[in-house]
Order: sequence, then structure tokens, then C-alpha cells
Amino acid sequence: MNDLFSLQNKRILITGSGQGIGFTMAQGLAKYGAEIIINDISGERAEKAAARLKEAGYKAHVAVFNVTDPQDVEQAIENIETGIGPIDVLFNNAGIQRRHKFTEFPVSDWNAVVAVNQTAVFLVSRAVARRMLSRQQGKIVNICSMQSELGRDTITPYAATKGAVKMLTRSMCVELARYNIQVNGIAPGYFKTAMTQSLVEDSAFTDWLCKRTPAARWGEPEELIGAAVFLSSKASDFVNGHLLFVDGGMLVAV
Repeated sequence: MNDLFSLQNKRILITGSGQGIGFTMAQGLAKYGAEIIINDISGERAEKAAARLKEAGYKAHVAVFNVTDPQDVEQAIENIETGIGPIDVLFNNAGIQRRHKFTEFPVSDWNAVVAVNQTAVFLVSRAVARRMLSRQQGKIVNICSMQSELGRDTITPYAATKGAVKMLTRSMCVELARYNIQVNGIAPGYFKTAMTQSLVEDSAFTDWLCKRTPAARWGEPEELIGAAVFLSSKASDFVNGHLLFVDGGMLVAV
């Protein structure tokens, strides 16, 4: 039982981990012994992120591919499996945000958000799960959101995609659990990131957030690491189809 949360000998692919929350999770998972595969569409970002992990004494690799391109995804996963080793855990973390009023939302921005936040989760999960099936084991963690359950002004497609990923998580569980593959989601609340920086600096919004959230503050990205470790380790071997909200209590407050 002493190694319940150990990630030794676990190879973890994290999409969109060249920066932001993805990289923070990569650092946290590496500290528990995981071998990290950094993915980003930018080779420069991915290489810099992997170099930082290696400098800290961790095992890290780079996999540059476009998560929205089916052929690119399939080739990249094959390259990882044959060149680096089997993927034990997949984190579908890549995501983007676009903000417009619903009635003025450009179709191009809608399509971009759906491609990265929703379709990419399907594409990468499908490619990885095919290999996990033959091994009869694996874990897939989808990064969902408060908007998997709640709506908000100007981010309709984001909320729509995160709601879809919630149901994709549950449906994948139904099909894959019998093969000893656990599929779960982490749903962050409001965290201080580059994507939310403008909101953090908006005093009116931050005041509203602190009043709306029982913990009365923004979350720090490092506070997602515990959930990531849990869902990557044997501690979660009978947890499946679950969304773990890390939100300071926001979802349950009226």
C-alpha cells in the first residue's frame, strides 16, 4: 500500500503541455516518478518544457503533433509507442478559448474551439485506447471544466465542448472499463493562468468570484496536481467515468 500513489514506471502523455496547466501537471506527475511525454503543436515550446523537466532530473520526451489532425495524431501515437514505449496514462489537456457574444460568434472561432477542445479528445483517446486494449490496462484523464456543468457569458462554444467532453468521458468508461481502462475527468474551477489573466486583473470579476466561491479565492495551478496524481495511480483503479471537480466548492454553492 505504500506505493498507492506512486507513478514509478508510468509513461504519461499530456497534450498541450508545453506551457500553462499542462506543464504544471507534467512537473507534478514527474515528481511522483512518472516519465513524461510533452506534446505541443509548437516544437520550440515542447523542447523547452522537456528541457526544464530534464534539468530537474526527470525523464521527459517530446511529441510534436497537431491534436486536431487525425493522420498526425495516429502517426504520432504510433511513433511514441514504438520509439519511446507504451503509453500508460493519457491526459487530454489541450484546449483553447474564444470570447464573443453568442449572437455575434464567428463560425470560424466556433469550429476552432470544437476542434481543439472536443474533437481532439476523441482523436487522441481513440488512438491511445486502441493500444491500451491489447495490453488490457491504461488510464485516460480528460480535462473538463466548471463549464461542463455551468454556462457563462461569451463562451458558449467552450461550455458546449466541455459539456461534450464530460459525456465523452462517461461513454468511454462504459466501453473501456471492461478492459481495465479507467477513464475519468478533472474539472477545474477558476484558476490563475495565462488564459484567465485578464479576468484575474479585473477587480470586479475577482470580487464576484471570491463571493461566489466558498473558498473565497482563485485556485493556483499547482492545486490540480493532487487530482492528477490520484487519477494516474493505482489509487484510482476502481474509479471510472467520474468527474473530479477542483473548484473551491463553487459548483455546490448557491
